Amino acid sequence: MLSGRRLDLLDPSPLDIEIEDIAHGLARVARWNGQTVGAHAFSVAQHSLVVEEICRKLAPEWDKKRRLMALLHDAPEYVIGDMISPFKAALGVDYKAFEAKLEAAIHVRFGLPAHSPAVVKGVIKRADIICAYFEAKQLAGFTEAEAKRYFGAPPRGMTLKLTPKPTGEVQEAFLKRFRSLIDPA
Repeated sequence: MLSGRRLDLLDPSPLDIEIEDIAHGLARVARWNGQTVGAHAFSVAQHSLVVEEICRKLAPEWDKKRRLMALLHDAPEYVIGDMISPFKAALGVDYKAFEAKLEAAIHVRFGLPAHSPAVVKGVIKRADIICAYFEAKQLAGFTEAEAKRYFGAPPRGMTLKLTPKPTGEVQEAFLKRFRSLIDPA
């Protein structure tokens, strides 16, 4: 990693995980394999910020730890990249186990339970799908009917305006949000 840490991918240690490496990597991993409109790719870091924002709307009672889980929901992708769900499924259980092991190390590193509670995971997944709907429609060339077919309709009245941002700006925004959620105040 750029921090100088050596992360054992088969047995990741929480001690080898740094938020700066996560923010740097996620800001450079493109959603939709880069097949989006705009001067910049829509990064996993920017997607993660939007998903956390949606979770605040869906579950306003959440504490900072749950919001941090939302922000870090795709954190393993800083190492393994972004793969579409059908491809992950085609790779089989070993891939999912690998991803879960890395996610557990990331969670432990930042004082979270190794595995998100099912109810939290469910809200995050819903927010992830809502975000994907808006990404598909606004950035990836889907018609509204196609976006609804693949992702369902977003909650009534929910709107988002997505504009892919430069890598450095997204990386800084991700780190700023992370720090605000780690801060005990």
